[in-house]
Amino acid sequence: MHSSSFPLEPIEKASVDELRALQLKRLKATLRHAYDNSPAYKTKFDQAGVHPGDCTSLADLAKFPFTNKKDLRDGYPYGMFAVPRGQCARIHASSGTTGKPTVVGYTRNDIDMWASMVARSIRAGGARPGDLVHISYGYGLFTGGLGAHYGAEKLGLTVVPFGGGQTERQVQLMVDFKPDIIMVTPSYMLAIAEEFERQGLTPADASLRVGIFGAEPWTNDMRLAIERRMAIDAVDIYGLSEVIGPGVASECIETKDGPTIWEDHFYPEIINPDTGELAPDGEIGELVFTSLTKEALPIIRYRTRDLTRLLPGTARTMRRMEKITGRSDDMMIVRGVNVFPTQIEELILKRAELAPHYQCILRRDGAMDSLLVLVETRPGVSPNGPQAQAATRLLQHEIKAYVGTSVEIELRAAGQLERSVGKAKRVVDLRGSP
Repeated sequence: MHSSSFPLEPIEKASVDELRALQLKRLKATLRHAYDNSPAYKTKFDQAGVHPGDCTSLADLAKFPFTNKKDLRDGYPYGMFAVPRGQCARIHASSGTTGKPTVVGYTRNDIDMWASMVARSIRAGGARPGDLVHISYGYGLFTGGLGAHYGAEKLGLTVVPFGGGQTERQVQLMVDFKPDIIMVTPSYMLAIAEEFERQGLTPADASLRVGIFGAEPWTNDMRLAIERRMAIDAVDIYGLSEVIGPGVASECIETKDGPTIWEDHFYPEIINPDTGELAPDGEIGELVFTSLTKEALPIIRYRTRDLTRLLPGTARTMRRMEKITGRSDDMMIVRGVNVFPTQIEELILKRAELAPHYQCILRRDGAMDSLLVLVETRPGVSPNGPQAQAATRLLQHEIKAYVGTSVEIELRAAGQLERSVGKAKRVVDLRGSP
């Protein structure tokens, strides 16, 4: 299709049997490597009474213990590594907003594999030889910027390593350099689109053809809104630093039906988040990943907290996952009702008077929790005007009808809510505050 000029790797079109045979071989080697070289994993396996030799089929992976963020924090900084720190070519760390950061190490081979997976992802997203890629993910300890950068270079594309922030200058350079592809968070793409308009430019006239968006959950409605506004194809890239960074899975431009998991390197499972029991393909649950080729930090059954389901392959043999629109740790429980920010986003996007910039504020009124949603109006729409007030009442009604809880809505004028440069902070929980 669009990317015919970049041939697929044989494994992307291999039969399911070939893929499963490769996965089993790599899984056995990974379990052995973790057990022999990471004291933390040896202890975990021994306590669970399992040994790498107990894995004779892919189904046997379920006998092994889960790894979670706490394990990585307890091993801070290098306690989970399976190679000496001196053999690491690079160290990354998660933002650590909720405590100690999780630290990830990469050998030279790990960096190379990661770059190959991001290159494969960008190619799946519709890249063509000679494309110019504008990277607006943050560079530094966060894996987004450098992950995207190495992948685009590996594919042989031209990279503009801009990073986050300085939105005015980003737009200026996009006008001058004429990039074909942008890699950025969906919420920051909206800030860039607004800046185009502020400068008197039409975002849809920009040179961009493809946007590869990740690092935060976003809905299909948000995809359509971005595609219309920028006149681009918007595809979803998925990853997390504990597993490798971006490039664990990515959407194919020809189908746009959820990220294809690069299963030759990352083995997915879905579990019931409450019981830890395996769920069959097609059932929604928590996504769990096991790395199949990582050296510095092999990761065994890592609980991502992302909620999705596994679907059969379409554009590739490998399985897809449904687009992630919620995380179990993003979930707000308001008066006994489970609420995800993306459910509210979907309803906001239906109202022409409102902009997709919003924030959910959780508060406690006496013994009861309450949810306040701050939403911006579109430029030119006054928050106090009759149009905006009518939209507010409709939005309140729809949230009550579809999500099942009453919320308070406060409108703000266009541009009044803080813009995120990295991941959007959608939920502010003030319930712990006095």
